Amino acid sequence: MDEDISIINSNTRKEKIKNFFVNNQKKILIFLITIVLLLISFFGYGEFKDYQREKVSNLFYSTIIDYNDNNKEKTTDKLKQIIKLKDATYSPLSLYFILDNNLIPNPSEINTLFDTLINKTALDKEIKNLIIYKKGLYNADQISENELLEILNPIIKSESVWSSHALYLLAEYFYSKDQKLKSKDFFNQIINSKKSNPSIVTESQKRLNRDLSD
Repeated sequence: MDEDISIINSNTRKEKIKNFFVNNQKKILIFLITIVLLLISFFGYGEFKDYQREKVSNLFYSTIIDYNDNNKEKTTDKLKQIIKLKDATYSPLSLYFILDNNLIPNPSEINTLFDTLINKTALDKEIKNLIIYKKGLYNADQISENELLEILNPIIKSESVWSSHALYLLAEYFYSKDQKLKSKDFFNQIINSKKSNPSIVTESQKRLNRDLSD
């Protein structure tokens, strides 16, 4: 008797499972297709990103290897193209190459490229801070103190490893403008901060002792 009941229950469960699949076969098919498409998209996107990154890498290295005095304009155009691709590695390297070789004399155009990296490129936080510092360094000789402070404030107000570098740039900026009190204040901020770079602290102390002692 119990065995008969067990067989009946088993058959009933099988029938329910069968009916479930029959009644929901379209939904199940759609679900399975969706999962497969998501997996294909995920892995396909990863491969696409790797392919794109390899293309950017090849373009960057071929550009700097081929660089010479006769193809400066062509080199510059290619490097600008890489910067506009907003690659986390090769876009910053392209701007550094432009700056190191003075390929673009127009400060406005250089600042536009800086802003593309700072505001539109997904960068590691400290890489972004380094680029902000480099923007300040690039502009220091040609902008007002308020403009320089505006550029560097995101670093100064952070815990960035580049904070003491930014403070040192400001201290030297005000020293060059013969604003010695402001310069001294920034040098002292470097010395009094526990997060300052040791080499920057040493240079700041030398400057204070040599040129700004009371």
